[in-house]
Amino acid sequence: MGLAMPMAFLEQAGYRPFTLELPVEGWDAGRVRHARFAGISVPMHTALRLGVRAAERIRRENPRCHICFYGIYALLNAEYLLEHVADTVIGGEYEEPLLRLVQSMHQGKEDAIQGVGRRGEIPVPYLRRLSFPVPVRSTLPALRHYARLESSEAKLLAGYVEATRGCKHLCLHCPIPPVYHGRFFAVPQEVVLEDIRRLAEAGARHITFGDPDFLNGPTHSLRIVRTMRERFPHLTFDFTAKVEHLLKYRSLLREFAGLGCIFIVSAVESLSDTVLANLEKGHTRTDVYEALRVVRGAGIVLRPSLLAFTPWTTLDDYIEMLGFVESEGLTECIDPIQYAVRLLIPPGSA
Repeated sequence: MGLAMPMAFLEQAGYRPFTLELPVEGWDAGRVRHARFAGISVPMHTALRLGVRAAERIRRENPRCHICFYGIYALLNAEYLLEHVADTVIGGEYEEPLLRLVQSMHQGKEDAIQGVGRRGEIPVPYLRRLSFPVPVRSTLPALRHYARLESSEAKLLAGYVEATRGCKHLCLHCPIPPVYHGRFFAVPQEVVLEDIRRLAEAGARHITFGDPDFLNGPTHSLRIVRTMRERFPHLTFDFTAKVEHLLKYRSLLREFAGLGCIFIVSAVESLSDTVLANLEKGHTRTDVYEALRVVRGAGIVLRPSLLAFTPWTTLDDYIEMLGFVESEGLTECIDPIQYAVRLLIPPGSA
């Protein structure tokens, strides 16, 4: 989505950019050498690490190219990026400032643009509601090059969409609050459904809703999956939601299951009430067990994400977590990397 939505804004304005999906595509040295502008999407820490390496290579191969980092981690790491590899950074609802930056460069101007951070400035997030076009994926690799859903039958092609952006919660360790400050924005229903239609035509059998929390706007989300089920009854889906929301909206879970939801990812993080309180997660150890019960009761698999190591985690906490995973039959529901995740504190997050 970090490429598909900016592509839509740029194409709508008459530009024809090319994309490089670095984790799955090879480096295109010819195109990079002639580029005047390079936008690097950094929604997560891993993307930031890859993006910095890419920017360093762009600098070597094309020193005159303007390098812009955009996304949550661009704003949080603005000082480092602007000092070392970036000309500009954009955070929040970045597509509109990104388009204006490209237009300004195209016109040979260097105007100050709201939401665009430069060296010597204190960047601020752009948090205006956008008019979203349908994401453009025509220049991206085919779905077969991305992660698939492993089912009992086969490995199924999967697509990724977003129904909302930002988050209304303020968990202390999360990178979203220092950018969105408790705000979230809904993507119009028909934009999301058209994106899903195109993914289904491309072969997707499963849809991941990548919203930070799909239940920030439960009515909006429910309307989308109800219509999705009517139009594309063969599609299954998954989403991410807080433990707190799974309990608050437990009455909706059976309907989600009936509409094709097969699993939910939830940031359980820890069973230690001390750790959970320090992170201000909004749930307790008891809530975790209750959420597991109600999600399973609705016929949906719960896939917990974990924060295995924090300054407050004890050896006993870690051993207890392993016992919880085994006793609750969650071994196949948790990716192995979760057992090694350490607390990362992005600037401004706590």
